[in-house]
Formats: sequence, C-alpha cells, structure tokens
Amino acid sequence: MPTIERVNELLNREFRPVFLEVKDDSHLHANHLEAASAGGTHFSVLIVSDHFRHTSFLERHRQIYACLQSELESEIHALAICAYTAQEYIERNLKEGQE
Repeated sequence: MPTIERVNELLNREFRPVFLEVKDDSHLHANHLEAASAGGTHFSVLIVSDHFRHTSFLERHRQIYACLQSELESEIHALAICAYTAQEYIERNLKEGQE
C-alpha cells in the first residue's frame, strides 16, 4: 500500500476526523537524497477531529507522531501537521475570510 494511503488509513482509524487531507509534498524536495526513493517521503497533514479537544497543539502532534511511528521510522522523512478541533477549524476559516 502506498505511504499516503497508509497514513490516511491510520489517521482515520485513530482520530475519526471530520476532515482529513494528506498531501505528498515530496516533489518540493526533489533534490533531497531521501526524495530519491520510489515512494513519497515528505507529507503534510491537515486533520480536524474533536479527539483533540482539551489537548495542546504539542500533544496533538505527539499523538499523530505516535500513530504514525512505524511509517516515520521507515517511509516518512518529514511531516508537517495542522491539527484542529472542528470549532477551531471553523473559527480559523472565518478569521481568514475576514482578512
């Protein structure tokens, strides 16, 4: 299974997000040695889940890293994370719309 599909599967299972977007950003790092492998190595994740209520941004990142531990040890070289609750995501989008 391609890494991006595995990341989607694991995050969906663990956090049951209302929104999840996983992007393969490996093409932006084409000159990196790690990017020379056949699969993606650099990913960004936007995840919206009420699982993150009452947790700090740091704790959310820790939870996501723990969920993806195996992939981070073998397939993934870099992972950018944006993790929100549904309410935070709504407020963020409203705020951006006003700017």
